[in-house]
Amino acid sequence: MQLKIMPKKKRLPAGRVALILFLCQMISALEVPLDPKLLEDLVQPPTITQQSPKDYIIDPRENIVIQCEAKGKPPPSFSWTRNGTHFDIDKDPLVTMQPGSGTLTINIMSEGKAETYEGVYQCTARNERGAAISNNIVVRPSRSPLWTKEKLEPITLRNGQSLVLPCRPPLGLPPPIIFWMDNSFQRLPQSERVSQGLNGDLYFSNVLPEDTREDYICYARFNHTQTIQQKQPISVKVISVDELNDTIAANLSDTEFYSAKPNRERPPTFLTPEGNTSNKEELRGNVLSLECIAEGLPTPVIYWIKEDGTLPTNRTFYRNFKKTLQIIQVSEADSGNYQCIAKNALGAIHHTISVTVKAAPYWILAPQNLVLSPGEDGSLICRANGNPKPRISWLSNGVPIEIAPDDPSRKIDGDTIIFSNVQERSSAVYQCNASNEYGYLLANAFVNVLAEPPRILTSANTLYQVIANRPALLDCAFFGSPLPTIEWFKGAKGSALRDDIYVLHENGTLEIPVAQKDSTGTYTCVARNKLGMAKNEVHLEIKDPTRIIKQPEYAVVQRGSTVSFECKVKHDHTLTLTITWLKDNGELPSDGRFTVDKDHLEVADVRDSDGGAYTCVANTTLDMVSASAVLSVVAPTPTPAPIYDVPNPPFDLELTDQLDKSVQLSWTPGDDNNSPITKFIIEYEDAMHEAGLWHHQTEVPGTQTTAQLKLSPYVNYSFRVMAVNSLGRSLPSEPSEQYLTKAAEPDTNPTAVEGLGSEPDNLVITWKPLNGFESNGPGLQYKVSWLQKDGDDEWASVVVANVSKYIVSGTPTFVPYLIKVQALNDVGFAPEPAVVMGHSGEDLPMVAPGNVRVNVVNSTLAEVHWDPVPLKSIRGHLQGYRIYYWKAQEGSLKRNRRHIEKKILTFQGSKTHGMLPGLEPFSHYALNVRVVNGKGEGPASPDRVFNTPEGVPSAPSSLKIVNPTLDSLTLEWDPPSRPNGILTEYTLKYQPINSTHELGPLVDLKIPANKTRWTLKNLNFSTRYKFYFYAQTAAGSGSQITEEAVTTVDEAGILPPDVGAGKAMASRQVDIATQGWFIGLMCAVALLILILLIVCFIRRNKGGKYPVKEKEDAHADPEIQPMKEDDGTFGEYSDAEDHKPLKKGSRTPSDRTVKKEDSDDSLVDYGEGVNGQFNEDGSFIGQYSGKKEKEPAEGNESSEAPSPVNAMNSFV
Repeated sequence: MQLKIMPKKKRLPAGRVALILFLCQMISALEVPLDPKLLEDLVQPPTITQQSPKDYIIDPRENIVIQCEAKGKPPPSFSWTRNGTHFDIDKDPLVTMQPGSGTLTINIMSEGKAETYEGVYQCTARNERGAAISNNIVVRPSRSPLWTKEKLEPITLRNGQSLVLPCRPPLGLPPPIIFWMDNSFQRLPQSERVSQGLNGDLYFSNVLPEDTREDYICYARFNHTQTIQQKQPISVKVISVDELNDTIAANLSDTEFYSAKPNRERPPTFLTPEGNTSNKEELRGNVLSLECIAEGLPTPVIYWIKEDGTLPTNRTFYRNFKKTLQIIQVSEADSGNYQCIAKNALGAIHHTISVTVKAAPYWILAPQNLVLSPGEDGSLICRANGNPKPRISWLSNGVPIEIAPDDPSRKIDGDTIIFSNVQERSSAVYQCNASNEYGYLLANAFVNVLAEPPRILTSANTLYQVIANRPALLDCAFFGSPLPTIEWFKGAKGSALRDDIYVLHENGTLEIPVAQKDSTGTYTCVARNKLGMAKNEVHLEIKDPTRIIKQPEYAVVQRGSTVSFECKVKHDHTLTLTITWLKDNGELPSDGRFTVDKDHLEVADVRDSDGGAYTCVANTTLDMVSASAVLSVVAPTPTPAPIYDVPNPPFDLELTDQLDKSVQLSWTPGDDNNSPITKFIIEYEDAMHEAGLWHHQTEVPGTQTTAQLKLSPYVNYSFRVMAVNSLGRSLPSEPSEQYLTKAAEPDTNPTAVEGLGSEPDNLVITWKPLNGFESNGPGLQYKVSWLQKDGDDEWASVVVANVSKYIVSGTPTFVPYLIKVQALNDVGFAPEPAVVMGHSGEDLPMVAPGNVRVNVVNSTLAEVHWDPVPLKSIRGHLQGYRIYYWKAQEGSLKRNRRHIEKKILTFQGSKTHGMLPGLEPFSHYALNVRVVNGKGEGPASPDRVFNTPEGVPSAPSSLKIVNPTLDSLTLEWDPPSRPNGILTEYTLKYQPINSTHELGPLVDLKIPANKTRWTLKNLNFSTRYKFYFYAQTAAGSGSQITEEAVTTVDEAGILPPDVGAGKAMASRQVDIATQGWFIGLMCAVALLILILLIVCFIRRNKGGKYPVKEKEDAHADPEIQPMKEDDGTFGEYSDAEDHKPLKKGSRTPSDRTVKKEDSDDSLVDYGEGVNGQFNEDGSFIGQYSGKKEKEPAEGNESSEAPSPVNAMNSFV
């Protein structure tokens, strides 16, 4: 195989027999190498190689040297013009030109003046192939004039005023550098208050007394002549307003006085620039400097913004305490309005500077030298830009092309000269001039028409030595006209290149990006054009890299002990190895305590100064590696206990004995960290199929450092090793080199093979594909085969790509098929696969179940039976049977079916009966049965109707007690929401409830079914009753509803409002606190208490006790006895025989009673007990905290607030 090089291509794809690059002569040119042997006999037009700058400022004290150097073959001759006319150097004895050079030397140090030789110079270099010209070189001597003498008056001004000290330096060439100093040549300090402007003046935003001095001196430094000029000193005196008196004012009559305003704070005003706006013009590529200096008190601060954008980052700088804004490398995009803002505590002002960026011409595409062979075509392109747009003009051999000799091969098209069918006489040097008002550009480009056979400039039999896995560059420098093509061969007989990719450079160099051992050999470079051929052989050797396999380790040693660093190096045996030890990146101390022996460094009698970093540097002629370790010196301490840890990772992995299905891996163990290594774990990575994922390969004993590994075909293996000791596993080693095994046929076939149809006429065959590791080679495919079971056809098969599904169309509906899927690749087939059973697609069943029968078990349960559908009619996998049933009215099955809610029950498998639970009693039902397969439901069987028998009814929908009277209650109810049959009657049961929640005798009452209201009479007054109410059908009694209610307490009194629904209605109580009789009773009790208090008060003042108890024993006080029922008053509170519960809402709990015998308690127990006291206003205290044995024996205490009723109960 051969490799051809054409200079415009960059890479050589693998597998191409010949790789050729073509030269496009219209847009490129051959660069003539500066090879001495080549230049000896190669004709070449002149090329300017060195010249003086366009603006050439000279030192008038030295000789003038104007440079002009050029190359060409034959060597060019030189001539000069001055101010546009020929400069005859032979007529001026002071002017000489060096031999073989165009550089002028004008000797003005012996005699003559520099001003005499001011002017515009241009150099021309000419030979038989053309003439090149230099730029116009403007020669001017530098000038450093003195300051004009002037009388400077002292300046006196008040504290806080502004001040500008003018510099006005003399005009020099080049302009001087300005700075202010004092008589001691010390620079004057500058700050936000005091600073120097771009024009050299010194600005004071406000003056302070410390600004007083007599030696403000402006200096101008002319760097070109290394001279400094000095202005006369300026005297400044700053005084306060208090110091000005009439005498001082009279003495200041001849003094420049800046202002008579008193010292006070003021807002900023600009000292420079003046006005609100100004303009600034700058050239592209220069530094744009904008300045704003303001005065004010306190000292203003300057800010900068760009009105129509942001200031460019990385190119914007602030100088002179932010008073100067500088933008470097300015471009047209920096044009716009810039605003400076001066601000202090009293206000702010701003000034807008309009910036316009112009541009001297600059190259977009400068013309390049063009080397052509006779008959070829080419072009010179000259493109420049600027602001304003530059004008392009052409010259030929230094003469404007309009008046230059005509050349039929040349055509000018604006900024391009097009050449066609050139001949040797077409050779010339062309100049492109791009100019505008801000400058010009001049470029020389020659057209050299040559007819040269190929030449290879690289030395023959050059030996290249390269470290493995690094790039190898094989040079083949060449020249020829026309431009030669380059072909590379490997081996003496032109053997084929084996690598996938080569990088090819335009200069003919062949690059092997990653050189391997098999890259070693002889490479031949062949250059050809139509005039001939040249070839050259070079040799490449690949060397093993130098590696440090045992690095020096960090050490902590005691002072006075000995330490040793080890540095084991592995290198290519054909290269010379040099090991050097460094300390802190410098040479080892010249001390006998340091001993270097091969790969060891030993330091004896360690001192504190020996601490530091020790580096082992291993050098060969091709590479260098290094490793460092730090030595720490400590004071002697007891020997520490050894540190136990997991091992260090193995290193230096190497693959040998590389076979198709095995390889030997060897490694070097890392430090075991004081715990012996018990085993090594080897893992592998498949970079081709699962890059980055590591798998377990094998394990070997800890005493073994090699392993024979079994490999799979077509896997790009990398291996790594981990060491294990009793403390755990080490980190993984660095991966080994990669090893790609050869491809082979697959070992296994796909798994999870299935055949299921997605449509009635197809068979979808699916499988789990092999992964990349299992493919064993490229081009993985699958052979899919199928055969209709119990049919007469042969096996059908198809080979598909690496997919996981294949669809067989046109199959009968739901037919069994035998299926197999076999893997294959570019090498061959996998073993014969296993056969699996599948089915083609299902279709909806064709037949409905027959002989549907219904057996009603009870009022809520029915049993359905049906005959199975034949398997052929199912046309798919039987999923089960589905019963649709619904409640319907007789005679309206078909008419209302769309609006009937149907229920569905599914019975799995081949069942032929099922139960329908949850039916409603006394209802009319219909049902049908359908068979179900994987595709869906079949047709429905004819509807079968059935009725459920009567059941017990639900509870009545509601029960309310209304219109309670002294001895009657009226009940109202709604029928059951679900009668579940025909109601026959209602049953009402009720019983009274006493104050202890005990139930009385139960009364049972039957009520006709057509009633919804019933009144109970002859009930006890003020008595709570509990009611139980339910309905009945022929099937039995339904659920009951309960309620409670109370009869009223006043026969002639006000009836309570109607009782509402629910428990709140049934448990309502009478609020007796609003009754007239109750209010009267309370007034009588209060009057009685007041009388008792008065009597007690009188008896206490007499020193005796009121014998209440004795009087009570003698005869009962009728005023504190409970009233009787026949008195028409509150007899129920004292009648121990009649405990009637109060209605809900009463202040007294319904089960609270006061027994008659409790009313005989003496008031002594309340009035003179520890807990019972009377307030001064006569109210009773402690009515709930009297003696325990005096509390009521029955009932529960209320947690409500005290009420008059409670107070009365305490006394009764």
